Amino acid sequence: MKTVRLGVIGVGSMGKVHADQIRAGKCPRVELAAIADGDSEILAGVEAPRKFADAQEMITSGEVDAVLIATPHFAHTALGIAALQAGLHVLIEKPISVHVADCQRLIAAHKNPGQVFAAMFNQRTDPHYTKVRELIASGELGKIQRVQWTITNWFRTQAYYSSGGWRATWEGEGGGVLLNQCPHNLDLFQWMFGMPEKVTAVCRFGRYHDIEVEDDVTAILEYPNGSTATFIASTGEAPGTNRLEVACDRGRLVVEGGDIRWTRTEQEVGEYCRTTPKKWEIPATWNVEIPISGFGEQHNGIINNFADAILDGTPLIAPAADGIHSVELANAMLYSAWTGRAATLPLDAAAYEIALKERAAKSKFVKKIIDLPVGERDMTNSFGKA
Repeated sequence: MKTVRLGVIGVGSMGKVHADQIRAGKCPRVELAAIADGDSEILAGVEAPRKFADAQEMITSGEVDAVLIATPHFAHTALGIAALQAGLHVLIEKPISVHVADCQRLIAAHKNPGQVFAAMFNQRTDPHYTKVRELIASGELGKIQRVQWTITNWFRTQAYYSSGGWRATWEGEGGGVLLNQCPHNLDLFQWMFGMPEKVTAVCRFGRYHDIEVEDDVTAILEYPNGSTATFIASTGEAPGTNRLEVACDRGRLVVEGGDIRWTRTEQEVGEYCRTTPKKWEIPATWNVEIPISGFGEQHNGIINNFADAILDGTPLIAPAADGIHSVELANAMLYSAWTGRAATLPLDAAAYEIALKERAAKSKFVKKIIDLPVGERDMTNSFGKA
Protein backbone atom coordinates (compact mmCIF):
# COMPACT_ATOMS: atom_id res chain seq x y z
CA MET A 1 0.00 0.00 0.00
CA LYS A 2 1.48 3.33 -1.10
CA THR A 3 -1.43 5.54 -0.13
CA VAL A 4 -4.38 5.26 2.24
CA ARG A 5 -7.83 5.11 0.65
CA LEU A 6 -9.84 7.28 3.01
CA GLY A 7 -13.59 7.60 3.35
CA VAL A 8 -15.01 10.66 5.12
CA ILE A 9 -18.27 10.15 7.01
CA GLY A 10 -20.26 13.35 7.54
CA VAL A 11 -19.37 16.18 5.15
CA GLY A 12 -21.67 18.91 6.39
CA SER A 13 -18.94 21.03 7.97
CA MET A 14 -15.48 19.85 9.11
CA GLY A 15 -15.77 16.68 7.05
CA LYS A 16 -16.07 18.79 3.91
CA VAL A 17 -13.01 20.78 4.97
CA HIS A 18 -11.01 17.58 5.40
CA ALA A 19 -12.22 16.19 2.07
CA ASP A 20 -11.36 19.42 0.26
CA GLN A 21 -7.88 19.54 1.81
CA ILE A 22 -7.15 15.96 0.79
CA ARG A 23 -8.35 16.58 -2.78
CA ALA A 24 -6.15 19.67 -2.88
CA GLY A 25 -3.07 17.53 -2.20
CA LYS A 26 -2.43 18.71 1.36
CA CYS A 27 -2.17 15.10 2.53
CA PRO A 28 -0.03 13.44 -0.17
CA ARG A 29 -0.21 9.89 1.22
CA VAL A 30 -4.00 9.97 1.47
CA GLU A 31 -6.45 9.37 -1.36
CA LEU A 32 -10.03 10.58 -0.94
CA ALA A 33 -11.81 7.41 -2.01
CA ALA A 34 -15.37 8.10 -0.86
CA ILE A 35 -17.68 10.20 1.25
CA ALA A 36 -20.85 9.30 3.13
CA ASP A 37 -23.68 11.50 4.33
CA GLY A 38 -27.38 10.96 4.86
CA ASP A 39 -28.27 14.42 3.55
CA SER A 40 -28.55 14.20 -0.25
CA GLU A 41 -28.09 17.95 -0.70
CA ILE A 42 -24.89 17.97 1.34
CA LEU A 43 -23.66 14.86 -0.44
CA ALA A 44 -24.19 16.46 -3.85
CA GLY A 45 -22.15 19.51 -2.87
CA VAL A 46 -18.87 17.68 -2.16
CA GLU A 47 -16.66 16.14 -4.83
CA ALA A 48 -15.53 12.54 -4.36
CA PRO A 49 -14.99 9.41 -6.49
CA ARG A 50 -17.73 7.52 -4.66
CA LYS A 51 -20.66 8.79 -2.62
CA PHE A 52 -22.72 6.82 -0.14
CA ALA A 53 -26.01 7.84 1.43
CA ASP A 54 -25.40 5.22 4.13
CA ALA A 55 -22.17 5.12 6.13
CA GLN A 56 -22.46 1.41 6.91
CA GLU A 57 -22.55 0.66 3.18
CA MET A 58 -19.31 2.57 2.70
CA ILE A 59 -17.70 0.87 5.69
CA THR A 60 -18.37 -2.59 4.22
CA SER A 61 -17.82 -1.63 0.57
CA GLY A 62 -14.17 -2.67 0.37
CA GLU A 63 -13.35 0.66 -1.28
CA VAL A 64 -11.74 2.31 1.74
CA ASP A 65 -8.85 1.35 4.00
CA ALA A 66 -9.74 3.91 6.64
CA VAL A 67 -12.47 6.33 7.66
CA LEU A 68 -12.50 9.81 9.10
CA ILE A 69 -15.65 10.31 11.21
CA ALA A 70 -16.91 13.90 11.26
CA THR A 71 -20.59 13.51 12.14
CA PRO A 72 -22.47 15.08 15.06
CA HIS A 73 -21.16 13.76 18.34
CA PHE A 74 -23.59 11.03 19.31
CA ALA A 75 -22.92 9.08 16.10
CA HIS A 76 -19.17 8.84 16.81
CA THR A 77 -19.46 5.81 19.06
CA ALA A 78 -21.60 3.65 16.77
CA LEU A 79 -19.70 4.59 13.63
CA GLY A 80 -16.33 4.08 15.27
CA ILE A 81 -17.30 0.64 16.57
CA ALA A 82 -18.72 -0.38 13.18
CA ALA A 83 -15.57 0.72 11.35
CA LEU A 84 -13.24 -0.98 13.82
CA GLN A 85 -15.23 -4.19 13.64
CA ALA A 86 -15.00 -4.03 9.84
CA GLY A 87 -11.21 -3.96 10.13
CA LEU A 88 -10.74 -0.35 9.03
CA HIS A 89 -8.33 2.20 10.42
CA VAL A 90 -10.23 5.00 12.14
CA LEU A 91 -9.64 8.71 12.67
CA ILE A 92 -12.38 10.34 14.70
CA GLU A 93 -13.21 14.00 15.23
CA LYS A 94 -13.40 15.44 18.72
CA PRO A 95 -14.92 14.53 21.09
CA ILE A 96 -14.44 10.82 20.45
CA SER A 97 -17.76 10.26 22.28
CA VAL A 98 -20.12 12.41 24.32
CA HIS A 99 -19.69 10.74 27.69
CA VAL A 100 -17.23 8.44 29.43
CA ALA A 101 -19.38 5.30 29.19
CA ASP A 102 -19.55 5.63 25.40
CA CYS A 103 -15.80 6.34 25.28
CA GLN A 104 -15.23 3.08 27.12
CA ARG A 105 -17.45 1.19 24.66
CA LEU A 106 -15.66 2.70 21.69
CA ILE A 107 -12.15 2.12 23.01
CA ALA A 108 -13.02 -1.47 23.95
CA ALA A 109 -13.90 -2.15 20.30
CA HIS A 110 -10.29 -1.48 19.29
CA LYS A 111 -8.97 -5.00 19.75
CA ASN A 112 -6.52 -5.28 16.85
CA PRO A 113 -3.18 -3.51 17.48
CA GLY A 114 -2.65 -3.51 13.72
CA GLN A 115 -5.53 -1.11 13.28
CA VAL A 116 -4.63 2.56 13.66
CA PHE A 117 -7.13 4.40 15.84
CA ALA A 118 -6.58 8.14 16.18
CA ALA A 119 -8.35 11.31 17.28
CA MET A 120 -8.45 14.72 15.59
CA PHE A 121 -6.70 16.68 18.32
CA ASN A 122 -5.05 19.01 15.85
CA GLN A 123 -3.82 21.50 18.46
CA ARG A 124 -1.29 18.92 19.63
CA THR A 125 0.69 20.00 16.55
CA ASP A 126 0.93 23.56 17.89
CA PRO A 127 4.58 24.23 18.86
CA HIS A 128 3.49 26.42 21.79
CA TYR A 129 1.87 23.51 23.56
CA THR A 130 4.43 20.90 22.57
CA LYS A 131 7.13 23.14 24.03
CA VAL A 132 5.24 23.65 27.32
CA ARG A 133 4.76 19.89 27.56
CA GLU A 134 8.48 19.35 26.96
CA LEU A 135 9.41 21.87 29.65
CA ILE A 136 7.14 20.16 32.17
CA ALA A 137 8.33 16.65 31.32
CA SER A 138 12.00 17.65 31.49
CA GLY A 139 11.60 19.14 34.96
CA GLU A 140 12.77 22.57 33.77
CA LEU A 141 9.77 24.27 35.36
CA GLY A 142 10.03 22.40 38.64
CA LYS A 143 6.87 21.60 40.55
CA ILE A 144 3.70 23.06 39.06
CA GLN A 145 1.98 25.09 41.76
CA ARG A 146 -1.00 26.57 39.94
CA VAL A 147 -2.41 26.68 36.41
CA GLN A 148 -4.95 29.12 35.04
CA TRP A 149 -6.33 28.85 31.52
CA THR A 150 -8.88 31.37 30.30
CA ILE A 151 -10.34 30.53 26.88
CA THR A 152 -13.04 33.03 26.00
CA ASN A 153 -12.13 33.51 22.35
CA TRP A 154 -14.56 30.78 21.25
CA PHE A 155 -17.24 33.43 20.60
CA ARG A 156 -20.34 32.12 18.81
CA THR A 157 -23.46 34.02 17.72
CA GLN A 158 -27.06 32.95 18.07
CA ALA A 159 -27.07 32.41 14.30
CA TYR A 160 -24.37 29.76 14.75
CA TYR A 161 -26.44 27.85 17.29
CA SER A 162 -29.57 28.21 15.16
CA SER A 163 -27.84 26.75 12.09
CA GLY A 164 -28.65 23.16 13.08
CA GLY A 165 -31.45 21.78 15.23
CA TRP A 166 -29.07 19.37 16.96
CA ARG A 167 -26.68 22.11 18.06
CA ALA A 168 -26.50 23.14 21.70
CA THR A 169 -29.00 20.53 22.89
CA TRP A 170 -28.49 17.71 25.36
CA GLU A 171 -30.00 15.19 22.96
CA GLY A 172 -28.30 16.35 19.77
CA GLU A 173 -24.86 17.46 20.99
CA GLY A 174 -24.59 16.34 24.59
CA GLY A 175 -23.26 19.67 25.83
CA GLY A 176 -22.11 23.12 24.80
CA VAL A 177 -18.74 24.82 24.95
CA LEU A 178 -17.21 21.87 26.84
CA LEU A 179 -18.27 19.29 24.24
CA ASN A 180 -17.98 21.34 21.08
CA GLN A 181 -15.21 23.93 21.30
CA CYS A 182 -13.17 23.03 24.39
CA PRO A 183 -12.36 19.36 23.78
CA HIS A 184 -9.17 20.74 22.20
CA ASN A 185 -8.25 22.74 25.30
CA LEU A 186 -9.28 20.01 27.70
CA ASP A 187 -7.16 17.52 25.76
CA LEU A 188 -4.16 19.84 25.84
CA PHE A 189 -4.76 20.49 29.54
CA GLN A 190 -4.54 16.82 30.52
CA TRP A 191 -1.76 16.21 27.93
CA MET A 192 0.41 18.84 29.61
CA PHE A 193 -0.64 18.69 33.27
CA GLY A 194 -2.25 15.28 33.76
CA MET A 195 -5.62 14.45 35.27
CA PRO A 196 -6.89 15.96 38.53
CA GLU A 197 -8.53 14.01 41.33
CA LYS A 198 -11.36 16.48 41.96
CA VAL A 199 -13.30 18.99 39.83
CA THR A 200 -15.64 21.72 41.09
CA ALA A 201 -17.44 23.79 38.48
CA VAL A 202 -20.00 26.51 37.96
CA CYS A 203 -21.69 26.23 34.57
CA ARG A 204 -24.21 28.69 33.19
CA PHE A 205 -26.71 27.19 30.80
CA GLY A 206 -27.89 29.55 28.07
CA ARG A 207 -26.33 32.57 29.77
CA TYR A 208 -25.59 34.36 26.52
CA HIS A 209 -27.66 32.42 23.97
CA ASP A 210 -31.07 30.83 23.57
CA ILE A 211 -29.71 27.32 24.14
CA GLU A 212 -30.20 24.61 26.75
CA VAL A 213 -26.54 23.69 27.31
CA GLU A 214 -23.57 25.45 28.90
CA ASP A 215 -22.04 28.52 27.25
CA ASP A 216 -20.08 29.74 30.29
CA VAL A 217 -17.88 27.64 32.61
CA THR A 218 -15.57 28.27 35.55
CA ALA A 219 -13.94 25.18 37.05
CA ILE A 220 -11.41 24.47 39.78
CA LEU A 221 -9.27 21.35 39.43
CA GLU A 222 -7.39 19.79 42.35
CA TYR A 223 -4.40 17.49 41.85
CA PRO A 224 -3.07 14.75 44.13
CA ASN A 225 0.21 16.64 44.71
CA GLY A 226 -1.61 19.73 45.99
CA SER A 227 -1.45 21.74 42.76
CA THR A 228 -4.60 23.54 41.65
CA ALA A 229 -5.90 24.79 38.34
CA THR A 230 -8.63 27.07 37.09
CA PHE A 231 -10.29 26.51 33.72
CA ILE A 232 -12.55 29.25 32.33
CA ALA A 233 -14.39 29.03 29.02
CA SER A 234 -17.20 30.89 27.28
CA THR A 235 -18.79 31.38 23.86
CA GLY A 236 -20.44 34.65 24.88
CA GLU A 237 -17.52 37.03 25.47
CA ALA A 238 -15.92 39.22 22.83
CA PRO A 239 -13.22 39.91 21.87
CA GLY A 240 -12.25 37.25 24.40
CA THR A 241 -8.83 35.96 25.33
CA ASN A 242 -6.76 32.80 25.31
CA ARG A 243 -4.23 32.96 28.12
CA LEU A 244 -2.51 30.02 29.78
CA GLU A 245 -0.54 30.90 32.92
CA VAL A 246 1.59 28.39 34.81
CA ALA A 247 2.99 29.24 38.24
CA CYS A 248 5.83 26.87 38.98
CA ASP A 249 8.89 26.47 41.19
CA ARG A 250 11.00 28.18 38.53
CA GLY A 251 8.84 31.26 38.04
CA ARG A 252 5.92 31.98 35.74
CA LEU A 253 5.17 30.77 32.21
CA VAL A 254 2.56 32.52 30.05
CA VAL A 255 1.27 31.37 26.67
CA GLU A 256 -0.70 34.13 24.97
CA GLY A 257 -0.96 35.88 21.63
CA GLY A 258 1.36 33.51 19.83
CA ASP A 259 4.19 33.87 22.37
CA ILE A 260 5.63 31.96 25.29
CA ARG A 261 6.95 34.22 28.04
CA TRP A 262 8.93 32.61 30.85
CA THR A 263 9.94 34.75 33.81
CA ARG A 264 12.41 32.32 35.37
CA THR A 265 13.60 32.56 38.96
CA GLU A 266 17.34 32.17 39.58
CA GLN A 267 16.54 29.98 42.57
CA GLU A 268 13.66 27.58 43.12
CA VAL A 269 10.78 29.47 44.69
CA GLY A 270 10.17 26.87 47.40
CA GLU A 271 13.81 26.78 48.43
CA TYR A 272 14.07 30.57 48.43
CA CYS A 273 10.92 30.83 50.55
CA ARG A 274 12.32 28.40 53.15
CA THR A 275 15.90 29.65 53.36
CA THR A 276 16.12 33.39 52.68
CA PRO A 277 16.52 35.69 55.71
CA LYS A 278 14.87 38.50 53.71
CA LYS A 279 11.31 39.38 54.61
CA TRP A 280 9.92 41.20 51.59
CA GLU A 281 11.94 40.38 48.50
CA ILE A 282 11.09 37.86 45.80
CA PRO A 283 13.69 35.65 44.11
CA ALA A 284 15.74 37.31 41.38
CA THR A 285 14.44 36.57 37.88
CA TRP A 286 15.39 36.83 34.25
CA ASN A 287 13.32 36.59 31.08
CA VAL A 288 13.93 33.47 29.05
CA GLU A 289 13.36 33.77 25.31
CA ILE A 290 11.69 30.73 23.79
CA PRO A 291 11.58 31.11 20.00
CA ILE A 292 8.29 29.77 18.66
CA SER A 293 6.69 30.45 15.31
CA GLY A 294 3.55 29.27 13.59
CA PHE A 295 0.81 26.97 14.79
CA GLY A 296 1.85 23.61 13.38
CA GLU A 297 0.18 21.56 10.65
CA GLN A 298 -3.09 21.35 12.58
CA HIS A 299 -5.76 19.13 10.94
CA ASN A 300 -3.62 18.17 7.97
CA GLY A 301 -0.80 17.27 10.33
CA ILE A 302 -3.03 14.82 12.19
CA ILE A 303 -4.26 13.29 8.91
CA ASN A 304 -0.69 12.98 7.61
CA ASN A 305 0.42 11.39 10.88
CA PHE A 306 -2.55 9.00 10.67
CA ALA A 307 -1.42 7.94 7.19
CA ASP A 308 2.20 7.58 8.31
CA ALA A 309 1.07 5.38 11.20
CA ILE A 310 -0.82 3.12 8.80
CA LEU A 311 1.90 2.96 6.14
CA ASP A 312 5.08 3.12 8.25
CA GLY A 313 4.11 2.40 11.86
CA THR A 314 4.87 5.98 12.93
CA PRO A 315 3.69 6.72 16.50
CA LEU A 316 0.43 8.64 16.66
CA ILE A 317 0.35 12.25 17.79
CA ALA A 318 -3.15 11.73 19.20
CA PRO A 319 -4.18 8.12 19.90
CA ALA A 320 -7.98 7.87 20.13
CA ALA A 321 -7.73 6.22 23.56
CA ASP A 322 -6.41 9.55 24.89
CA GLY A 323 -9.75 11.10 23.97
CA ILE A 324 -11.49 9.68 27.03
CA HIS A 325 -9.60 12.11 29.27
CA SER A 326 -10.96 15.33 27.75
CA VAL A 327 -14.46 13.84 27.77
CA GLU A 328 -14.08 12.89 31.43
CA LEU A 329 -13.01 16.43 32.33
CA ALA A 330 -16.00 17.89 30.47
CA ASN A 331 -18.38 15.39 32.07
CA ALA A 332 -16.94 16.08 35.52
CA MET A 333 -17.45 19.84 35.14
CA LEU A 334 -21.06 19.37 34.06
CA TYR A 335 -21.74 16.78 36.76
CA SER A 336 -20.35 19.10 39.43
CA ALA A 337 -22.59 21.92 38.19
CA TRP A 338 -25.66 19.65 38.11
CA THR A 339 -25.09 18.23 41.60
CA GLY A 340 -23.71 21.34 43.27
CA ARG A 341 -20.70 19.50 44.65
CA ALA A 342 -17.21 18.44 43.60
CA ALA A 343 -16.91 15.55 41.15
CA THR A 344 -14.22 13.02 41.99
CA LEU A 345 -12.20 11.24 39.33
CA PRO A 346 -12.37 8.60 37.99
CA LEU A 347 -15.91 9.77 37.26
CA ASP A 348 -18.86 7.45 37.85
CA ALA A 349 -19.57 6.88 34.15
CA ALA A 350 -22.89 5.12 34.68
CA ALA A 351 -24.24 7.84 36.97
CA TYR A 352 -23.24 10.54 34.50
CA GLU A 353 -24.88 8.69 31.60
CA ILE A 354 -28.14 8.50 33.57
CA ALA A 355 -27.99 12.21 34.45
CA LEU A 356 -27.36 13.13 30.81
CA LYS A 357 -30.26 10.98 29.62
CA GLU A 358 -32.56 12.74 32.09
CA ARG A 359 -31.70 16.06 30.49
CA ALA A 360 -31.88 14.66 26.98
CA ALA A 361 -35.42 13.44 27.66
CA LYS A 362 -36.45 17.08 28.04
CA SER A 363 -34.33 18.32 25.14
CA LYS A 364 -35.62 20.69 22.46
CA PHE A 365 -34.08 18.39 19.85
CA VAL A 366 -36.73 15.87 18.95
CA LYS A 367 -34.71 13.13 17.20
CA LYS A 368 -34.13 10.62 19.99
CA ILE A 369 -30.77 8.90 19.70
CA ILE A 370 -29.20 8.87 23.15
CA ASP A 371 -31.51 6.12 24.48
CA LEU A 372 -30.85 3.79 21.56
CA PRO A 373 -28.32 0.99 21.97
CA VAL A 374 -25.01 2.01 20.42
CA GLY A 375 -25.43 -0.32 17.46
CA GLU A 376 -28.80 1.16 16.56
CA ARG A 377 -27.76 4.81 16.59
CA ASP A 378 -27.77 6.77 13.34
CA MET A 379 -24.87 5.73 11.14
CA THR A 380 -24.89 8.86 8.99
CA ASN A 381 -24.98 12.61 9.32
CA SER A 382 -28.62 12.78 8.27
CA PHE A 383 -29.82 14.70 11.32
CA GLY A 384 -27.72 17.81 10.90
CA LYS A 385 -24.46 19.35 9.85
CA ALA A 386 -21.45 18.60 11.98
